[in-house]
This record gives sequence, C-alpha cells and structure tokens, in this order.
Amino acid sequence: MTQIFFTIAAIFGGFSVAAGAFGAHALREKVSERMLEIFDTGARYQMYHALALLLVAILISRLETPPTTLFISGWLFIIGVTIFSGSLYLLSLTGIKSLGAIAPLGGLSLMAGWAALAVTAATIKF
Repeated sequence: MTQIFFTIAAIFGGFSVAAGAFGAHALREKVSERMLEIFDTGARYQMYHALALLLVAILISRLETPPTTLFISGWLFIIGVTIFSGSLYLLSLTGIKSLGAIAPLGGLSLMAGWAALAVTAATIKF
C-alpha cells in the first residue's frame, strides 16, 4: 500500500504543478477570471492533498503496525482529490454549472481523510 500511495501522491503532485501552469498560461485568455479561480482552487487543493498522501505513505512505511485509520485516510484523500479537484477542473473548462454540485462530495471526503489522520495521530505511539 505504501508504494501505491507514494506513487499516486507523486502523480497528484506533478499533475497539480502542470494544472497550475496550464491555468496560468493557457487558460488565462480563454476563460473568465472566476473560472480561472475555480481551476486554481482545484490545483491548490490537489497539491495540498498530494503532500498529505505522501505523509500517509511515509507513516505507513515507518510504523510497525499501521492502524487501519491510516489506510482509510489515504483512500479518502485519493477519492477526495479525484472528485473535488476533478469536478472543479471540469467545471472551469466546460462551464457546466451542475459540476459545482459534485465538488462538496469531494470536499467531504478530504475532510474525512483529515479526520481519519487525526484519529491515527491520537492513537499511534511514536
């Protein structure tokens, strides 16, 4: 699981940098300022959670018996980034407003991932 989380974290991080550059350069003349802000929010949150997923992978590799909540946290971060950032990217690129209703589901998954990580932090012995 460590390798899966580490790999996905690296992919999310790299894609986030690429998305940020794409938004700053290629989209600036093509979409409204508001849509550009939405796209940037997706890229920013993707990077934050790529780093969080990297932390989860490192913790799993370091702990003798990683708690289940740590694995749950990692999967919730993956699901959350996919839904949250993905829906914001699509919204800003297509203008389909109903995609904005999907983003909160991804946000809930991201928050649940942080909650699971907090439970992990409260229960593991360093």
